[in-house]
Amino acid sequence: MNNKKFLTILIATIFTCILSYFINDFIFLKSVQGQENISFQTQELINKYKPFKPEKKDVRILVISDLNSAYGSTEYDDEVHLALKMLPFWQPDLILCSGDMIAGQKPSLTQAQIRAMWKAFDTQIAQPIRNLNIPFGFTIGNHDASSAIAPNNKFLFQQERDLAVEYWQNPKHNSGVKFLDRNQFPFYYTFEEDNIFFLVWDGSSSRIPKDKLSWVEKSLASEKAQQAKMRIIIGHLPLYAVSEGRDYPGEVLNNADELRQLLEKYDVHTYISGHHHAYYPAHKGELQLLHTGALGSGARPYLDNNIPPRKTITVVDVDFNNPDYTIYTTYDMQDFSLIKYEQLPRLIMGHNGMILRRDISIQNLTEEEKKICLNKFQDQKKCNEN
Repeated sequence: MNNKKFLTILIATIFTCILSYFINDFIFLKSVQGQENISFQTQELINKYKPFKPEKKDVRILVISDLNSAYGSTEYDDEVHLALKMLPFWQPDLILCSGDMIAGQKPSLTQAQIRAMWKAFDTQIAQPIRNLNIPFGFTIGNHDASSAIAPNNKFLFQQERDLAVEYWQNPKHNSGVKFLDRNQFPFYYTFEEDNIFFLVWDGSSSRIPKDKLSWVEKSLASEKAQQAKMRIIIGHLPLYAVSEGRDYPGEVLNNADELRQLLEKYDVHTYISGHHHAYYPAHKGELQLLHTGALGSGARPYLDNNIPPRKTITVVDVDFNNPDYTIYTTYDMQDFSLIKYEQLPRLIMGHNGMILRRDISIQNLTEEEKKICLNKFQDQKKCNEN
């Protein structure tokens, strides 16, 4: 073979390999995107991580939580910015945030500092979401505007609550949700999306006042709520403890069992919470419990477990034809690997009760697990599913 012919074959081979690479890459991109107009920056991230993309069902909800960093910070961790860049990949119909969007809850913070944090949130998070025309439902967290009460029966962080109202009631900061009742917004409100009824309560401390619970019950009993195909509640503190450092009164909602029974009475499907900085898909009785992991600083380990803490984000696909209604796809934000149920504790026993992993029923528990629960609580009721 002469040199000219060899060179021609070599060039053709190299060209074919390069073309094949780009064709395969293009096919991959199209298969994971399912859409056009993805930015070059997002495409680069898709190429880098090659994340799994779940099949979209009737409604897609992207659930995030605990975005903040250190007290007073106007900066967000890389994982928060990464999640925002990947929004076109997931194509959510709605984003839900389980609270802690800024880094307050410190008496020494000035009005200027708090306003600077809300401005940073708006610039770095809320405005990019508005630019994509994605509705943003949220609940107030303890670092946004804590509802903790002082001995004089007044809010300890009244200034932070006033400034949260100032930010959220500014028409420029329209969250884009379809409000049903916004009279007490942003602390208590309801909205709807694609035949799902959403109720937000102020779980920024452990106490929900009786008059607010009356509003909750009235809202859930309403014709609009009961005619919806599904009901979801969002609050910052969870009902039951799941993580280290948060397993004591004040870090979960008071009277968890009574609150759960109230939600079950009106056929609420899921309670979505944050605060514990640990993703845990669970259930107790008839109520699904989505403990949203932290996207910002401070991921926490699970109770009585050596699983390393991880920053996560969860895609919830609602399928009205599926008996379970919801399908979770949760990513470890370090590398976009999927977090499978079997990688998580089968059950968690915090100070105020036992909850089971979403795919585990009370009948699946071993005799040893039942014995450990009974030894811990000395109360058979605490170890029952209900």
